[in-house]
Parts: sequence; structure tokens; C-alpha cells
Amino acid sequence: MGIIEQLRARAKQRQQRIVLFEGEEDRTLVAAGTIEKEGLAKIILVGQVDKVQKRLKELGITLAATTVIDPAQSDKLRAYAQLLYEKRRAKGMTEMEAADTARIPRYFAGCMLAAGDADGSVGGALNTTGDTVRAALWTVGVAPGMSLVSSFFIMVSPRPNLGSNGIVLFADCAVVPQPTSTQLADIAIATAENARALLDVEPRVAMLSFSTKGSADHPLVEAVREATQYVKARAPQLMVDGELQLDAALIPEVGQRKAPGSPVAGHANVLIFPDLNSANIGYKLTERFGGCEAIGPILQGLAKPANDLSRGCKAEDIVNTVAMTSIQAASMKGRR
Repeated sequence: MGIIEQLRARAKQRQQRIVLFEGEEDRTLVAAGTIEKEGLAKIILVGQVDKVQKRLKELGITLAATTVIDPAQSDKLRAYAQLLYEKRRAKGMTEMEAADTARIPRYFAGCMLAAGDADGSVGGALNTTGDTVRAALWTVGVAPGMSLVSSFFIMVSPRPNLGSNGIVLFADCAVVPQPTSTQLADIAIATAENARALLDVEPRVAMLSFSTKGSADHPLVEAVREATQYVKARAPQLMVDGELQLDAALIPEVGQRKAPGSPVAGHANVLIFPDLNSANIGYKLTERFGGCEAIGPILQGLAKPANDLSRGCKAEDIVNTVAMTSIQAASMKGRR
């Protein structure tokens, strides 16, 4: 069973309430049909009810258990507007602006999460990443103890001896350009939690650099060392080590030679890159040259999961993102 099939099977066991805030969009409707048929999540579509029903009929899709909510007609709109106002008034938002903003589907979905009326949200087939992330930050906000939102990719290698049966998480490949040491620690802790949630494995986190255990000395290396110490102080139970070069992190014989006695070297399944340049280049190089499959980016660091889609996504991509969001949501509930 491949990783996607495993994720869908686990999502089915943990059915969560997931909001699709682009409910009038064809790919979203097709995905909702698949999700309901497979029982992957309890779906809530946001959109004008008559438009959604008309398009479902035209597409030949029957949704028996999926809820459709029009923000403009919702009896919770006023409460959501007040919730948004309370969260944003210190930033200058007026009550009138909050009332207008809460009607926007992506903000309405975020308010549903913040109010506990849904467990996760997915969107971005029509909205930009910036708009999608902003709506989540304004409504849900960052998780307690976290300072920022970041992202990770699930990289699936044809070589099962790497990571956990060929699967390694890469972070942060999409959001934070130049993290500080404390932010890098946030990214590492969040990615480790997602490795545990999505892969059902014990995370082994490598803090990557061009140096291994003092083989080079440079301010960039020192920043990774500092980040490693922050992670160890905040999550003492976590298997983490750094600074490690990529080969020392992944290849047992290299890890043993360069970092003897390390609990991570040679066996890492979570790779934390020092900046967005290296992470973005690294995942694309791995995908194009290494023949790996890249799944993501998946957002992390929010108080509740709200995941972004590519505007070029397929319905199947939406289904898979919902499955991952559902697992994230169930894991967060377990931690709380």
C-alpha cells in the first residue's frame, strides 16, 4: 500500500469535519463526491446553495451527507463577524470591516475553525497562497508555543532504505525565506509532530548544514547549532541532532563515520533545511534528479489545520489534501 492509500485509510478511521471554502468550483465538487463516497471526512462546502446544487446536478454528482453553507445566509455570520473583530481590532479592523470580511468564503471557513464548528479547511484552487494563508492567520492564528506558519513536503523515494521506508519530510520548502534560529526550531518541532501524525513513525530530525559536528565554522553553521539546542530544550523527548550534512543524515555508514553515537545520523526521516533557498532547491532537485514524488506543500504551525492548494490542482489532489488535513486535525485533538 502506497503512502496516499495509507493516508486515506487513516483519514477514514478518524473522520473529521473539513471545510472546502471554494464550494462552487468544479474540481472541489468532484473531490467532495469522492470524499463522501470513500468516507474520508465529513465535508462542509461553502458557497451559494442554489449554485452548488445546480452545478452538482450538471456534473452528475450526488452528495447525501455533505453540508452546503452560504455565508450570507448563515445564522452564525454575526457571531463570526464578532469573532473576527475581536481578533483583529487591535490591528485596526472596524466592526463593519469584520462584518464584510466574514462573508468572504475563506474567512468564513477560518471563523468556523476558530469557533469549533469545523476541524480543518482546504482551499486555494481559486485563491492565491497569500490570500489563503492570510485568512487562516487572521482567524485561526498560530498554535500555542509557535511563532510562525511554515510548511513541509512529504518526499517519497524509490529507495526504501532512506528515511522511513523511502519517505522523508522536508521543511520549510515554501513559506519562511530566512528563519532565525528560534524559528528554525519551531519548524523542526512542527514537522516532527506531523511526521508522527501522518506517517505514524517516531521522528528522527536532522538539522541540516554544510558542516557536520564542527567540520566547518561559520555564522550560518552556528545558527543551525543554536536551533538544534533550542529544539532539545523545548522538546527533550525528540530525537534531533545537528548540525549534519545531508549524507551524514541519511546514509548509515556516513553518519557513523561523521557523527558516531548520534541517535539520528544515517537514519533521519525529517530534514530541516537552514533556509528557503536550500529547501526549495533541495526538494525540486530530489524530485527531478532523484525520481522522488513530492506531496505538498502542507502548512503547519496553525492552531488548527488550514491547507493550501495549487491553482493548477486536480480533484484528486484536493481529496489527498483533505485526507492529510483530517489526520492533522485528529492528531491535534489528541495532543490537546
